[in-house]
Amino acid sequence: MAIGCAAGIWQLSRADTKIGLAANLLARQQMPILSANSGPFILEDASERRMIARGQYLPQAAIWLDNRPRPIPPVGSNTSQSGFYLLMPMQLEGRDEVLWINRGWAPRNNENRESLPPVKTPANVVNIEGIVFAHPGRVYALGESKVPVDIDKPRIEQNFDLAGEGKLRGWVQSPYILREIDTGIDDGLLREWAPLTTGVDRHYAYAFQWFALAACGFLFWLITGLRQFRRQGMNGDQG
Repeated sequence: MAIGCAAGIWQLSRADTKIGLAANLLARQQMPILSANSGPFILEDASERRMIARGQYLPQAAIWLDNRPRPIPPVGSNTSQSGFYLLMPMQLEGRDEVLWINRGWAPRNNENRESLPPVKTPANVVNIEGIVFAHPGRVYALGESKVPVDIDKPRIEQNFDLAGEGKLRGWVQSPYILREIDTGIDDGLLREWAPLTTGVDRHYAYAFQWFALAACGFLFWLITGLRQFRRQGMNGDQG
């Protein structure tokens, strides 16, 4: 019973944590929009805030992050679809600084895992808007990432090392990434990002299950105890 109650309380705590994170994110997004071209900014000041950036993509240095589920599954689908996040550096206009952009998600070719999704990358200077994050999220990876032989072509990785990329290329980089928001651009990428509250209902459901299990344990203990008490009473009367 104690384990069930403790597990239920822990699940409720997890739900409250996610709700708190979402509220903090929403509050920071209501702050004035930053301009990457007016930087530099430190991560602590820019994190989770809206930012605009103007510059030119460097597609030859793109990194495709593998094993990333589609942020929001299609309507009616109960299974997650695996794919890539496209991380692409942008040379900021008017600054000797590179900003990495999480341009969005694209599905993986299940027949050929090395085949990259067809996406469109503008060759001219572009303006984008997004949300600042420390990293694009990490997945479990076996072994350490190897230093690429050819850094002048797109590559597939499990995780993204912002500091490592800066050392590898000798770039002056922003200490964060910019996750592009959906503005209706048709470039082959999805930018329907899942809210931070995703999973709260699941935590509530797990908490209910644990509390129900604890309640069942209590009822079992109570009924068993009452039966034993009655048997002892009957034996006492007979004696």
